[in-house]
Amino acid sequence: MDLDEVAGRLYAVPPAEFTAARAAEASAAKAAGDVRLSRDIAKLRKPTVSAWAVNRLAREHPGELADLLGVGERLRAAWQAQDADALAELTQRRSEVTAKVARLARQAGGLSAAAATEVDQTLDAAVVDAGAADQVRAGRLARPLSYSGFAPAPVTAPRSEPSRRRGPSGKDAAAEEKARAEAEARQAREAGKAREREEAEAAHREWAETLESVTREYDERAEKVARLERKLAKARKRLEEVRQRLQVTRREERHARQRLG
Repeated sequence: MDLDEVAGRLYAVPPAEFTAARAAEASAAKAAGDVRLSRDIAKLRKPTVSAWAVNRLAREHPGELADLLGVGERLRAAWQAQDADALAELTQRRSEVTAKVARLARQAGGLSAAAATEVDQTLDAAVVDAGAADQVRAGRLARPLSYSGFAPAPVTAPRSEPSRRRGPSGKDAAAEEKARAEAEARQAREAGKAREREEAEAAHREWAETLESVTREYDERAEKVARLERKLAKARKRLEEVRQRLQVTRREERHARQRLG
C-alpha cells in the first residue's frame, strides 16, 4: 500500500465520509508499521463538494472528460500558433464539450449554485492550462481550480530566439515577445497568489469544521461522563448504606449466636 493508492480511494468517497475514511486508512497504515505513510495520509486534505464532483467526473465519465481536455490541448496549440481558423473552430467545440461535461457533473445532484460555479471554473482552468488539466485528469482534487489569464497558458516547448524583424504594425517582434512573456509571468504570479489565498481559506474552513465536530463530540462525552459520575455517586451512597446495615446485621447475628451458647 502506498500514498497514491490510498489517495485514489479517499478522493473517490463523498466529502461527508472523507474524514472518517482518512482516519481509518491512517490507522491501518500505522497498524501495518508504516508510520510515515500514516502521517502522509493524515495530511491529505478533505475535498470540497465541487472538487469531489470533478473527481467523480474523472472516474465515472473519463471519455467525456478526455474529450474536453483534448480540446483544451488543441486550443492551446492553436493559440501558440496564432491559427485564427483553428481558434474559431476550437472555441465553438470547447463551449459544446464544456457544457456537456458540466451537465454530467450536475446530474448526480448535491451541488449548490456556488459549487456548480466552482466546477465550471475548474473545467475552464483545465482547458486553458496544461497543469490544471493534469490535476483534473488524476481525479484527486481537494480544491477547485481557477485561471485568471486572458488567454490559454503558453505551451512550454523550446522555441528559437526571436528575430529582430518588424511585423505589420511596425513594432519590434522581440519587444512584443518580451512584453507578452512579462504579461504571462505577471498573470502566473497573480494566479499563484489567488490559489494560495483559496487554499488558505479552504484549510481554515476545514479546520473550523473539524473544531466544531470535535467540540460537539467533547461536549457529548463530557455530559455522558457527568451522568455516569452522578450515578456513581448515588451507587456509592447506597453501597455505604448497605455496608452499615451489614455491620449491624453481623453484630446482631453474633449476639444471637452467643445467646444460643
